[in-house]
Amino acid sequence: MKSYELGLYEKAMPGTLSWPEKMQAAKRAGYDFIEISIDETDAKLERLEMSREERQRLADQMWEQEMPIRSMCLSGHRKYPIGSEKDAVRQRGMEIMGKAVELADDLGIRIIQLAGYDVYYEEGNERTRELFLENLRRAALMAADRGILLGFETMETEFMNTVEKAMKYVKLVDSPYLHVYPDLGNITNAAVSCGKNVLDDLDTGRGRIIAMHLKETVPGKFREIPFCTGHVDFEGGIRRAWELGVRRYVTEMWYTGNPDWEKDLDFAVHTMRAILDKQDEEGTC
Repeated sequence: MKSYELGLYEKAMPGTLSWPEKMQAAKRAGYDFIEISIDETDAKLERLEMSREERQRLADQMWEQEMPIRSMCLSGHRKYPIGSEKDAVRQRGMEIMGKAVELADDLGIRIIQLAGYDVYYEEGNERTRELFLENLRRAALMAADRGILLGFETMETEFMNTVEKAMKYVKLVDSPYLHVYPDLGNITNAAVSCGKNVLDDLDTGRGRIIAMHLKETVPGKFREIPFCTGHVDFEGGIRRAWELGVRRYVTEMWYTGNPDWEKDLDFAVHTMRAILDKQDEEGTC
């Protein structure tokens, strides 16, 4: 029996599919769970307003299809950052945070991946960083109340594009409910641009990395790069994460209209499981 789980980012599948159809596709490909997206679009943010009955139905569908939703990519804070100097924007960001924790609790989601931005569409400064830290402390308490883990995604901007930078805020908040959920593709781009080593960066998160996004990138580009066509060392990154105790991974990719999108899922599962199974067989702790 394998000692890890491999999840699928929801946006790898057509948005027109129903939840049962997405679950069936993920199961056919060989995934263990799905990572739900709560991005900045109105359609995705509306998920936070699901009724009790809608939440129960979604939970029932997970059981019926034998495909759970176990993590959440909460990127809605890009539009409503919790470090914004605009009161209304910041308050909306915290409202989103609270509702995301409640939804995760209701659906059995273990991990919420937070976007590592103090602000995105605004100019960051000392005040936005202060507000970001202040509201992170509040967010960690929200998560603690429901027993949900929060993990920073390492992003494409200078503010938090490495594990080391994410760890700065993890240490400042000092909560057992705030950790790091790095994106291997993003930290690879950051390492190349700064002349640093990806594996050394992962080491800075020792004991605080709760999962990892497996995503392909090329220098300067962060999205929609097919697996094994870029410069990410998946074998090296996974090996180091495994040594650090990470056992939850998600392949992050996007559906872009390719009619053979299910073949993309198959390729991602085959490629990443080959690496993960090797680590599992070696029994590295």
